[in-house]
Amino acid sequence: QAQLVESGGGFVQAGDSLSLSCVVSGGIGRIYALGWFREAPGKERGLVAAIAWNGSKAFYPDSVKGRFTISRDNAKRTVYLQMTSLRPEDTAVYYCAAAPLSWTIRKIDYRYWGQGTQVTVSS
Repeated sequence: QAQLVESGGGFVQAGDSLSLSCVVSGGIGRIYALGWFREAPGKERGLVAAIAWNGSKAFYPDSVKGRFTISRDNAKRTVYLQMTSLRPEDTAVYYCAAAPLSWTIRKIDYRYWGQGTQVTVSS
């Protein structure tokens, strides 16, 4: 059973940058995709970034493309989300998640979840 712990959330102004980190521990094996999701009040949890097990490819929805960057360090079992040009609509609880696959962008494949970290962007 894998455990994921996020850190780095906070309160920022529109236009600011913020970085999130998530450490993976426990038994998940060597090959797993990682993703960042977010959930705003009254909205469904959705994917904002995903990265393949070896970092060879990444996915971003149009809402964050060009502003968010996902990366991972497998030696440290850590995934990062660099967020720039933040907007009030980016306000949400951000979750990292792991899928026991080499690559996926399907939420249903993400089996392990962190507890979430709040990101609030003020206008």
